[in-house]
Amino acid sequence: MKVRFAKAAAAALAAAMLLTGCGSSGSTNNENLDLNSMSLEEIEEKAKEEGEVNSVGMPDDWANWDDTWAGLKEKYGLEHTDVDLSSAEELSMFEAEKNNATKDIGDVGETYGAVAEDQGLTLKYKTSYWDEIPDWAKDDDGDWVVAYYGTMGIITNKKLVSDAPTSFADLLEGDYMVSVGDVARSTRAQYAVLAAAYAMGGDENNIQPGLDFFKQIAEQGRLDKGEFTLSRMEKGEIEVAIVWDFVGIGYREQIKENNPDADFEICIPEEGSVQSGYATIINAYTKRPHAAALTREYILSDEGQLNLAKGYARTVRDVELPAELEEKMIPDEQYQNVHMVEDAEGWQKTTEELPTLWNEQVLAYAN
Repeated sequence: MKVRFAKAAAAALAAAMLLTGCGSSGSTNNENLDLNSMSLEEIEEKAKEEGEVNSVGMPDDWANWDDTWAGLKEKYGLEHTDVDLSSAEELSMFEAEKNNATKDIGDVGETYGAVAEDQGLTLKYKTSYWDEIPDWAKDDDGDWVVAYYGTMGIITNKKLVSDAPTSFADLLEGDYMVSVGDVARSTRAQYAVLAAAYAMGGDENNIQPGLDFFKQIAEQGRLDKGEFTLSRMEKGEIEVAIVWDFVGIGYREQIKENNPDADFEICIPEEGSVQSGYATIINAYTKRPHAAALTREYILSDEGQLNLAKGYARTVRDVELPAELEEKMIPDEQYQNVHMVEDAEGWQKTTEELPTLWNEQVLAYAN
């Protein structure tokens, strides 16, 4: 599971320093490397020589990454390992390790792609699918590329809550616990607050309506302060949660495999929600740049996009889905009032302030 939470105080401190202006310095092993000038055949040949690709924030059970790693192994012989960290911690690791890099490629929340580029932590690579990727989903030169995206939805354990909420208004009227996660560290949790802000008339530059919404939940004693995990859902410890749609569907399907009687309902809130992508970034300091580039190439291929779709994510390229997969998705009509972040810099500033605001204006009122 891609937990997106802090793993150590040192990493958290380094991430905070990074996001407040302490950028990369010094040269990289790859400063003279131009992946965009190489042919795909050249990249593939050199990637096979490198023999492996090590990722961060791309664990097997998030968006079905395991099929991607299996495909890379079968097709190109690349071995793989992953360490699961939050978006901020991924950048912190790239910065801290520099030319002693252990990781080659990462998967970060969309807005962190621009942060990584600004900090000099990325290698450029467009892939052969560049023209099929929408402008909103890529940097001009390929410093970051969105591969898939999700929309904030509501998941309800109907064994615990028979009348499943379908809106933020319903959440305020309920008598169940509402799980959000760690807003200080989790990209997903931060977008949950943003989704509530949109629903209540705010946006990425006016998060206050979202904070006010969750303050009301906290004052009612209904804010679940624990981590949002598959394990807790499976044990029946989470009644209602605000999650990415693809995460909710994936968890539902995994739980039903072990417990066919499990009953979860997932919807996009009626007032609207927020949509955002996850972007691959190639570590500027990687020791295996060609394997990293080939990995991005494969992720954006038809096969790679279908792998992500099997993890119930919405793919950045149009790929045809099998009927049995379409049936498990949330109906398209529920996505009619979905917002995208239009001011990336404004949202970045908001996310820097959000942990303090959350502690002061929400957690302070939680019983």
